Amino acid sequence: MPEPRARTYHRNRVANSFSEEIGAMLEGELSDPRIFPSVVTEVVLAPGGKSARVFVAVHGGEEEEASTLAALTTARGFIRAQIRERMGVRHVPELVFAIDRSEKMTGRMDELLGRMRKREKKTAPGDTTTTQAATEKPAAQPAKA
Repeated sequence: MPEPRARTYHRNRVANSFSEEIGAMLEGELSDPRIFPSVVTEVVLAPGGKSARVFVAVHGGEEEEASTLAALTTARGFIRAQIRERMGVRHVPELVFAIDRSEKMTGRMDELLGRMRKREKKTAPGDTTTTQAATEKPAAQPAKA
């Protein structure tokens, strides 16, 4: 049975509010030196509202990502208390932080597609005989009597 539209809408609104509040905390309120410049990309709230997965994009390499993830996991209780205080909600879901690498993967995909286009441009103008031979149908041979 599909979930009612109002419940889904409410969950998305709450997730958006969490995203804004946690993003504001990341911009300057968390003073942990292990947290590198980062942005909250998405918050996925579980259907029951008991847990939320917070995806964070970190500007830096693997070491910065690991350091930021460890610091956010350590500050999880403080972040939940701040959300409870600011938003005035009774229950704040358990927060689970994850690194969002979608921007890096998108960049890599663009790079690979660019290489493929370059290769196609190099082979297309100079090598027309192979493409013509592949598209033409072989001529029918006359039957021998």
